[in-house]
Amino acid sequence: FQSSPPTPPEGSTIGSTTSSEYPECPLAAKIMESDQLDGISFIRGYIDRLVTGDGRCHGMKVLLLDAATTQILSCVSSQSEILSREVYLVSRIDDPRGGGGNTNSQNGHGGHSLELTEESTAHVGHMKAVCFLRPTEINIGLLVKELASPRFSEYHLYFSGILPPNLLDLLAENDSRERVRQVQEFYADFLPINPDLLSLNCRNTLPMTADAGTPKERDHAALYRRNLTGLQSMLLATKRQPAAIRFQKSSKTARRLAADIGESITSDQIFHFRRGSGRSAGNMLLLILDRLDDPVTPLLSQWTYQAMVHELLGLNNSRVILRGVPNVSKDLEEVVLSSAPGHDDFFRTHRNSNFGELGEAIQKLLRDYQARSKEHSVSNLKSIEDMQQFLDKYPELRSQSHTVSKHVAIMGELARLVEVCSLMDVSAFEQDLACADDQGGHLKELMSKLDSATVKIPDKLRLGMLYALRYENAVTDATPAVKEAMKRGGVRPDDVALVDVVLRYAGSKARGPGLYGTSNKDVTSIVKSFMTSVQGVSNVYSQHSPVLMDTVEGAARGKLRGETHPLMASGGKRTSSNVEGVPLPQEILIFMVGGVTYEEATKVNEFNQTNAGKVRVILAGSTVH
Repeated sequence: FQSSPPTPPEGSTIGSTTSSEYPECPLAAKIMESDQLDGISFIRGYIDRLVTGDGRCHGMKVLLLDAATTQILSCVSSQSEILSREVYLVSRIDDPRGGGGNTNSQNGHGGHSLELTEESTAHVGHMKAVCFLRPTEINIGLLVKELASPRFSEYHLYFSGILPPNLLDLLAENDSRERVRQVQEFYADFLPINPDLLSLNCRNTLPMTADAGTPKERDHAALYRRNLTGLQSMLLATKRQPAAIRFQKSSKTARRLAADIGESITSDQIFHFRRGSGRSAGNMLLLILDRLDDPVTPLLSQWTYQAMVHELLGLNNSRVILRGVPNVSKDLEEVVLSSAPGHDDFFRTHRNSNFGELGEAIQKLLRDYQARSKEHSVSNLKSIEDMQQFLDKYPELRSQSHTVSKHVAIMGELARLVEVCSLMDVSAFEQDLACADDQGGHLKELMSKLDSATVKIPDKLRLGMLYALRYENAVTDATPAVKEAMKRGGVRPDDVALVDVVLRYAGSKARGPGLYGTSNKDVTSIVKSFMTSVQGVSNVYSQHSPVLMDTVEGAARGKLRGETHPLMASGGKRTSSNVEGVPLPQEILIFMVGGVTYEEATKVNEFNQTNAGKVRVILAGSTVH
């Protein structure tokens, strides 16, 4: 059993090398030189090294993944890209007969499949296997089984997080044929959705935070562990040691996570990175928050491209299923929308554009394509040189044609759903519920919408929740009447019960201050409210600003109060509300237990653009709602 050299200060606990040792990994080298926090670049750098065995696995190879690393890989690379790097096939170690990590046939994503049969073993026995897996007991068990009857000539093992010593020992004991050539940790245990948006893709984390501090807490031990290891991986991927760790005081889970991260940093030298110069030597703040402080933002309709696709069509692992959409061709039944460089420049540019801006951008995209198609029309071919130029441009034109057709199809379906679901009318009321205080007017309009046949059942449920949260402590409690109206409007009784659930989870007694303002507003808040009332809001569908942005602004300016967001000190053993003297952060990694939203991601992206060169924020969470 062979393992890599001991850990250098910047890298893995088992084996790590710098990209400069491997000139065939240009992207990794570029990332090492770059100093900016960029989740996609972190993962792309790891994948670039991974497919070459970190420079030590040449020739045709097989890439073995698990369910989680398949998702991670598909966020940044297409299967055609992977297969072009001397990878013969991509397969799942936990489902050998599955076709691979990224089987989308569009954009050249088709691949081979691997089955545990004598015939397939005969074909691939001379090849090398590169395994990229989460360091779990299940995966180690699968590797032990694999090594007992190895199908490949050698194995290069890469784990997406810290591998416990006992599991490493188990691997060593079962490598009797000495097929394992190296074991490394590549800290890529999260999904890089955008450069400044990361997710663990953990579902059902809200009960975990709601049950914190109760006997039911033990039921969520595995889910909590996944959030902890995911956050550890994010810190290790950034190669930063936080100068300060702060957490949301109203959340028991945020406090526990901050304490465990602080203890990890103190006890494990792998988190102790060399101090460089410039921004790498700057102050990074790790800020751990909880979804329960702002239950309103996930309930609001979204109007930016990426958010609308996610909410109305479903955006999973950068894939959108259009199967069943009216008038959609077969080659557009499953399409890719990725923020990774080189995948879809139009989406990268316009993912945060609002619905109106998006329509104009797609029209321009279509006009540009039509002009290029006309320029390279077959009727214009008058010489051998013209034909050669046409053939040279044909792949690019074909790719552009697919891009145009994809976005036109998506935009058409979004427009249809907006009209069918009366979303513009519903969204305007949602924004008013979130931003204004008018119980009588809101109750009257809510009752009208609950009785309306044009408002869809899920929207009625969301409106009922928004009203209950807004007027939870009103003198006149109309929530019982609202719940009865919801039932008459077609909302199932089990779903109506969610109104009480959301009040228990994130009502005024559970969450911190700031959702609907506080009684002791500071001067800045008063001025901001006054200017809004005088100037109005340019877009009625984007009046709402998430609580997160007040937190970000406060943290960036050193105004975040220690009473609401204490400091975790002494390696996670004590907390302090005294934040005087804490230096202003140059980088902020925010992790929100319970998940984030695309609205918050858009606001963070806007903040980063406005404050470029001053402070940069990466938003991460258990999932994206």
